[in-house]
Amino acid sequence: MSEGIEAYRAALDAAVAYVQAAVPGPAPKMGIVLGSGLGDLVEAMDVAGAVSYADIPGFPRSTVEGHAGKLVIGDLSGVRVAVMQGRVHLYEGYPISEVVFPVRVLVKLGVEGIIVTNAAGSVNPEFDEREIMLITDHINLSGHNPLYGPNDPTLGPRFPDMSTAYDATYLEAARGVGVALDIPLREGVYVGLLGPSYETPAEVQMLHRLGGDAVGMSTVNEVIAARHMGARVLGISCISNKGAGLSKTPLSHDEVKAAGEALKESVIALVGGVVARLGQR
Repeated sequence: MSEGIEAYRAALDAAVAYVQAAVPGPAPKMGIVLGSGLGDLVEAMDVAGAVSYADIPGFPRSTVEGHAGKLVIGDLSGVRVAVMQGRVHLYEGYPISEVVFPVRVLVKLGVEGIIVTNAAGSVNPEFDEREIMLITDHINLSGHNPLYGPNDPTLGPRFPDMSTAYDATYLEAARGVGVALDIPLREGVYVGLLGPSYETPAEVQMLHRLGGDAVGMSTVNEVIAARHMGARVLGISCISNKGAGLSKTPLSHDEVKAAGEALKESVIALVGGVVARLGQR
């Protein structure tokens, strides 16, 4: 068991050392994980350097269309950030330890907080497509937990508290930016499933009755890993479509990418504004 912990720790250290050598300079203060269709946020950055996931030791490679698969480091709103252009998902066949590996690398690079973004479908009938939702909490129905198995105390405690998975200060900053920039924001609970099939109408009804407002196939395990290591988290969902039974048309990944394209300017402005506010603290 200890051999597995030591090997994973060594893999994290090797990835961190590679990134630091490839992009020298100050440590990033914030990490940003970009979901489907949101990779263009890097165009708003003063980029210091970019590294392909394929070149970083131990980094899994995204196979999903719309995920560039690069770690970009530079300044956004005057704050040094590390931006993941795309992520990997459990449904791609990766073990959970690899799915959360990039987020753990971000924390070991020095980030204090992480902004996770995703594309999601609404299970709340009051939510419409192409809206932005701040995640106030989540329900993990992925069937996995990144903390399963032996715990590495150098990363975090055996039983981390998740009562404030999504940081109240970060949420308040996002609300303030939304008001200042006139960006309408929903707030709600994100449900993380395994995927990759979209939900059935009956599942959409069930998820809403359980307390969910939006559903997707990522994020929850990344957040658990980040909180395990003490990082603060802000979650932002781009509502790409209404869930099955609420939508009048069949669901498709093209619809998800189109929604990301339609919302990207607002999301980029929101994330940039939040980074500016948090970077001043």
